[in-house]
Amino acid sequence: MPTSRIERAALPESRLGGPGLRAFFRIAEAWGLSSKEQATLLGTPESTYYSWKKLALGQRDVPLGRDTLERLSYILGIYKALELLLPQSAAGWVKRPNQAPLFGGRSALDRMLSGQVADLYVVRQYLDAWRGGWA
Repeated sequence: MPTSRIERAALPESRLGGPGLRAFFRIAEAWGLSSKEQATLLGTPESTYYSWKKLALGQRDVPLGRDTLERLSYILGIYKALELLLPQSAAGWVKRPNQAPLFGGRSALDRMLSGQVADLYVVRQYLDAWRGGWA
């Protein structure tokens, strides 16, 4: 059975690490995140974070587990949603205290830095609802 164009164009999971991390590092720079904050968002020790960064910025493949790929997916989605909703102040929104019940006066970044994948999901879901007019 022939393979569709979409299936042929998709990168195998083992090849997503490098491109995903390079995008993440650009987002982290735009948001002004420290190395420790970046490692926390990725769910990895700082030593591993530095190894990944060296490999990714050297244009090499970085094998990542499903947990890290899921984290990257949520972060990229959060970034995209913010760029659509607040193109001039996306980075500021991430760090600004938020009175929405979901954040309880803390920033979205504070929520995301809990270290749990679920918190990345919740922030992504909130922004998707906001984009859709439900928040």
